[in-house]
Amino acid sequence: MIALNKPLRPNITKLTTYLESVNESGWYTNFGPLHEQLTKRLEAYLGVKHLLLVANGTLAIQVACKTLNINSAITTPFSFVATTSALLWQGVNTAYSDINPQTYNLCPTALSNALAQDNSYDAVVATHICGNPCDVHEIQSVAEQYNKKIIYDAAHTFGVKLNGESILNFGDASTLSFHATKVFHTVEGGAVVFKNKADYEKAKQLINFGIKDGDELGEPGINAKLNEYQCAVGLTLLDDIEQVIKHRTALFNLYCSELKGVVKLQQWHSEASLNGIYVLIYIADEYLQHSIITALATENIQSRRYFTPSLDIAYSEQKNFGCNVSHTLTKGVICLPLHAYMTTEDVFQVTNLIKKTIQLTAVSS
Repeated sequence: MIALNKPLRPNITKLTTYLESVNESGWYTNFGPLHEQLTKRLEAYLGVKHLLLVANGTLAIQVACKTLNINSAITTPFSFVATTSALLWQGVNTAYSDINPQTYNLCPTALSNALAQDNSYDAVVATHICGNPCDVHEIQSVAEQYNKKIIYDAAHTFGVKLNGESILNFGDASTLSFHATKVFHTVEGGAVVFKNKADYEKAKQLINFGIKDGDELGEPGINAKLNEYQCAVGLTLLDDIEQVIKHRTALFNLYCSELKGVVKLQQWHSEASLNGIYVLIYIADEYLQHSIITALATENIQSRRYFTPSLDIAYSEQKNFGCNVSHTLTKGVICLPLHAYMTTEDVFQVTNLIKKTIQLTAVSS
């Protein structure tokens, strides 16, 4: 079987060494030594400052919103459900603006038109879909014009750079997911990278029940800390992350080479690096979609419809400013297998089967 995804398995010898150190110290959570070590190593590796580890990527979005005093936001309808559910759970008044049909990211022109209609929102929450950076400069220009804060859902963008700079350095905050399905993980976990140090310090209090130095209580907070056992997994996996990203990127490039001109592929930002987290294809014809998914499943190759339904349809009670592009894409996007344990032979098996199915479908029709 070729699995859609396989989480990275930490080296058990290295991991055990870290876990033994936790047991010896008896410091299992609450900003322990492994937490501080992972924070520093991630800041150095990613090229960022003010990185705050949290318990998961959903909490990362919620903590960013709470820290930046976001009560209302315009976001993308084309993303994993957590982007929206995190906002709604937090009580953020949420609306949707459409995406670019080539990049699949929030469209700056559509965003500008939406804000021209209704300028009451506090912020923009945009997702870098499949690690493909948004047009951050255009979104920044729109945000400045309308005086909005920006949060980037960067769950897919571990290690991605734009013109040599970490994509996490754009906006007022960027959130990461370290879920087991991601390029880098801590089993469950996440992080927020803040532009400003003051926001980072406020957020660090908020994720520890709002406790200030000593026992003084400040603004009500929550418990969103990452524990030492999970940090141990992160430290173990971080040792080999360069090789992992290099391999995944090679597989991604091979997919694109084999499928270019065969199916529609996501248009990548010309100035951005890759991390090989996901590969999406778009098939407009429903019969052909079904044929490809069925052919893959018959050969024990997993695939997934991603992301469906469009979030403005799933949460239809929320305002939207027209999301026709998202509606079209969610009806035809298929996510193909891609993970660190795949081989080039696996990619050829997937792509050859897709080509064969398209040819057979064309002949039968």
